[in-house]
Amino acid sequence: MIVMKKLIFIILPVAMLLCGCIKNDIPYPRIQAGFTAISAEGECKAADIDSANRVVTLFFPEEANIYQVKITSFSLTPNTEIAQGDIDKPLDLSAKCYFTLRMYQDYLWKVVASQDIERYFSVEGQIGASTIDVPGKRVLATVNDRVNLESLMVETCKLGATSATTTPDIAGEKVDFSRPVVINVENYGHIERWTIYIEQTEATVVTAGVDGWTKVAWVYGEAQAGKKNTVQYRIKGDTEWLTVPDSWLTHNGGNFCARLVGLTPQTEYEARAVSGEAYGETLTFTTGSVCQMPNSNFDEWWLNGKIWCPWPEGGEQFWDTGNKGATTLGPSNSIPTDDTVDGQGRAACLQTKFVGIGMLGKLAAGNIFVGSYVRTDGTNGILSFGKPFTERPTKLKGYWKYKTAPISSVTAGYEDLKGRPDTGTVWVALIDTDDPFEIRTNPKNQQLFDPNGSYVVAYGRVQTGSDIDAYAPFEVEFVYTSTSRRPKYIIAAASASKYGDFFTGGNGAVLYVDNFELEYDY
Repeated sequence: MIVMKKLIFIILPVAMLLCGCIKNDIPYPRIQAGFTAISAEGECKAADIDSANRVVTLFFPEEANIYQVKITSFSLTPNTEIAQGDIDKPLDLSAKCYFTLRMYQDYLWKVVASQDIERYFSVEGQIGASTIDVPGKRVLATVNDRVNLESLMVETCKLGATSATTTPDIAGEKVDFSRPVVINVENYGHIERWTIYIEQTEATVVTAGVDGWTKVAWVYGEAQAGKKNTVQYRIKGDTEWLTVPDSWLTHNGGNFCARLVGLTPQTEYEARAVSGEAYGETLTFTTGSVCQMPNSNFDEWWLNGKIWCPWPEGGEQFWDTGNKGATTLGPSNSIPTDDTVDGQGRAACLQTKFVGIGMLGKLAAGNIFVGSYVRTDGTNGILSFGKPFTERPTKLKGYWKYKTAPISSVTAGYEDLKGRPDTGTVWVALIDTDDPFEIRTNPKNQQLFDPNGSYVVAYGRVQTGSDIDAYAPFEVEFVYTSTSRRPKYIIAAASASKYGDFFTGGNGAVLYVDNFELEYDY
């Protein structure tokens, strides 16, 4: 009888806690009407649903007819209806398409098409690549001032999809470009009028731009294709120019780029494009600093009640974990350990566990990330991903070991993973959002990080689904979307369960990570 009373006193608070979580999980102001899934005929990959901005993006190959898009299936948040817009009729996604979804109040959603159409245009003797202005339907190409514009050979011309026809078809023809030339590009009965402009310049080579990082720089040049095009650089004040080796150069017609490596941080350099015996304008740039993430060896921890915190007590908080959420139903599952790569200091031990009692609980994936745990929304988490960072590293290096476990807990859409080995992962990103990226794991207003999002400057990931019995080095390369975009925040994250954000993983999977370090060269 005494044992039963103790069991009741143990279960009752947990049940009350979960009931409280469920009660607070569906407050009316935080639920918005939205699309939860959508697919279309002819799409080339799954749609992107941006719940925060209420935008659905459908992806199509270039031969698809986006003027008549048939939606094959869709689903909405519970108790939602389409108040305005007919989704059963073919949609013209050549322009923005709007739907009003209603649940207690109205929400305006936008459906757009993303269609990657390869467009190009070139003429004989062209300097650099053409500028193709898709919204304005204009093309601008540059040639030397000695070229005869009245009889200029068009080498290539493709301004529409593969299914489009061009009138007149000027590819391979000599054309009078002393005035702008207009051509019509027709596709599925819709005509676009493109205007082509040819301008002349005295320069035979142009230094188009320089993007200076920390130990790396990118120098862009424009000249006539087929010439000996290269790049030279030097520390400002030096007398000797250094010509880059051919292995540093990439060419795209008359456009070329040199990736300079081995540069000295916080140093002013000069660079110029070269074509034959001609030199482009000399541009200056200053390299950045070598910055590391605080506590990236994971030595500093402190215990706040039963919550392990990966920063020194009273010190700078750069990393955080999901412990605040996990400890509502159990102990911290992301903890410090003396099991380190070199036998010194501490490392991070990230454990995936089912926390709670019986069915009254949830899978908590062991994790550590750059940012902060904001609050718990029912049994879900709201996180702030990212800390201010403006440098451009090339790699994240570190050490890890891993113990996988069969995936025991799954959520809707991940049922096929049950029983398979769990996957440990480390990933990094640089973003240029105005604020840290907010993560919401609640399915009703879910927002997760998208490696292909427009806010991503660079991203990289490494993962393993097999045991790593002893510490081994890993390396993650930052893959940049642009060499000129400067980030505002850095994100790094490690998890014992790849799909932990979806409460899918293996009870007992453990990932150890130690000694993270950012590198700045290739």
